Amino acid sequence: MNHDRYPDAYLRGILSDVRTIAVVGASPRPHRASHRVMRYLLVHGYRCIPVNPFACPGTILDETCAAALADITEPVDMVDVFRRSDAAGAVVDQAIAIGAKVVWMQLGVRDDAAAVRAERHGIRVVMNRCPAIEMPRLGLGGPE
Repeated sequence: MNHDRYPDAYLRGILSDVRTIAVVGASPRPHRASHRVMRYLLVHGYRCIPVNPFACPGTILDETCAAALADITEPVDMVDVFRRSDAAGAVVDQAIAIGAKVVWMQLGVRDDAAAVRAERHGIRVVMNRCPAIEMPRLGLGGPE
């Protein structure tokens, strides 16, 4: 996969297929991008699980926080990564371990080696993009 440019059909397919999204780095602070994006995804029908060890025990946007991906007890379709690029590889390895189908790294987040590892496990990868930007651009309202 060329991670410099994604076909619209690829992004549309991901955003239409996923239902449950683990938001790694979700913040309880409303002014943070991770909070706003998680709210957007929730409003558009996705099930979101915030992952933030510093917010546990507790909730973000009325959703119970998990301290780590491994603590989530239900299947996760997509892992949305709000961590720096140098921390993204460890998150990708955890996403592989829980059997996620997609890893989506947010704006400014890119780890090509981690993307290769994920793709070797059949995981679709998006880097340096935001689903809350891509959805309206693609004319998507949320899961079908």
